[in-house]
Amino acid sequence: MSDAAEDIGKALRALRQASGLTGDTVARRASMSAGKLSKIEHGKVLPSVMDVDLILTALGVSEAAKEQFREQARVAATEETAWRLIHRTGFWKHQRAIEAIEQRTAELRLFQGQLIPGLLQTPEYISAVFDLLPELSEESRIRTTAARLARQQALHDRSRSFHFLICEHVLRWRICDSTVMVVQLDRLVSLSRLPNVDIGLIPQGARMPDFPMTCFSLHDDRLVIVETFHSEITTRDPKDLRTYLETFDRFAAVAVYGDAMRAAVEGIRDLYLEDRRSR
Repeated sequence: MSDAAEDIGKALRALRQASGLTGDTVARRASMSAGKLSKIEHGKVLPSVMDVDLILTALGVSEAAKEQFREQARVAATEETAWRLIHRTGFWKHQRAIEAIEQRTAELRLFQGQLIPGLLQTPEYISAVFDLLPELSEESRIRTTAARLARQQALHDRSRSFHFLICEHVLRWRICDSTVMVVQLDRLVSLSRLPNVDIGLIPQGARMPDFPMTCFSLHDDRLVIVETFHSEITTRDPKDLRTYLETFDRFAAVAVYGDAMRAAVEGIRDLYLEDRRSR
């Protein structure tokens, strides 16, 4: 492995030892295996920015002390993880890692132009999504579904806020049968009434301020996670953060909310009801 991996690992190991915490304790707090933490500390694995953040948070490192590691991680650590690697290690483990990030997020902003956001998905919709991944084992499906549903408990934490932007075409794409979509759209309407949840629908007929090239989530003003077809990218770079914040705000400006959003969603739901009755 590279010298950069060895340097980062040595520094993280020194911090852990100085804290008096065991590797098992830090690994558990960081939602990763003790084996992975050991490989990172010994320079055998180059950690992602997300890995570094989770470890430093688990150690209780101050924001000021984190800064040097953040800069080092930006330069040295790969911020891109291929989906094939996530599949190999387990999608359910990845869900837990995302949950750990979300638990430390006071304000989550998520733009989605591909699927219903995971935090808003019904179990049946989740199953339909995984049907698009036939190589996923049944055990992995069950564990990943359970982990994703567990993440949704955060929506009921009134101390946190959630702002979702969903492109209208997402509600019309048929990745599952009409019955599943009816239940899913009813759930969107229901969750939109939570006081700490804003769901914006970007109408197909609106003048688009940009191209919905990919989906992304903003975790406060500190972290962006971007999903592409082949990988997941994590960045803390201030310039990147500003780009995604500005992109989110532009799409939010053309979205509809509240009663207008619910009326639009219910209209699409009624089309699925008609489709179901005609069969």
